[in-house]
Amino acid sequence: MTDRADQIIDALRSGHDHLAALVRGLAADDLTRPSGAAEWDVSQVLSHLGSGSEINLANLEASLSGAAAPDGDFNKTVWARWDAMSPAERAEGFLAANEALVSRYESLDAQTRTDLRIDLGFLPVPVDVATAAGLRLSEFAHHSWDVEVAFDPAAALAPAATELLLDQVSLLLHFIGKADALGGRRGSLTIRTISPERSFGLDVGDTVTLIDEPAQPDAVLSAPAEWWLRLTTGRHSPAHTPEVVTLTGQTLTLDDLRLVFPGY
Repeated sequence: MTDRADQIIDALRSGHDHLAALVRGLAADDLTRPSGAAEWDVSQVLSHLGSGSEINLANLEASLSGAAAPDGDFNKTVWARWDAMSPAERAEGFLAANEALVSRYESLDAQTRTDLRIDLGFLPVPVDVATAAGLRLSEFAHHSWDVEVAFDPAAALAPAATELLLDQVSLLLHFIGKADALGGRRGSLTIRTISPERSFGLDVGDTVTLIDEPAQPDAVLSAPAEWWLRLTTGRHSPAHTPEVVTLTGQTLTLDDLRLVFPGY
């Protein structure tokens, strides 16, 4: 898992450098623009990323030292402090806090990247560096899109993150997929992505599950891989759906899939 941890940490670095360059160029009015997250402006997305950086770093440091992971009260204190910041303070705070987290991941040696187990507080068992950093990469990449799309309607997820996130989307699918949104209807799909090219199946039944490509799917979704990832996280409005996205079949529609993946 060391190689995967290395790749994820590299993607966190390139993602931070890219978003930090954008944030440093924002004017005061830019920070209060609506973001891609329905209820947040740009500064609130940066606040979420910044507070998340602090919480992730605290969990990492606790695991490195052998201490207990910070509890929920710690998280609430961090969130309250960031909520009280001005838009400009959130932007500046994000730059410092996320740099600190990424730099700490980069400082881990090869053995630590393989052997360390991190208690994130919301999973049943501690996880390795690749898993912890991968969950952070998912959060960071999608919220970076929330910021970027405020200024570029055609924004896409970072290519460096996309392939890595494809390999871990199943970790959260039981949480983010809402099978009951279809009112009892069921279906199986073939998902075919480009950039990178992948082919696999999606079953919408009692739960939403990734499966092997079905022999007789009810529908076939063809899409850029980054849009498939954005679909699963609710960033899938028609205005932000590329023309190359197609769904063939009579049982399910793109709007059905948007209901299955409402976002969080």
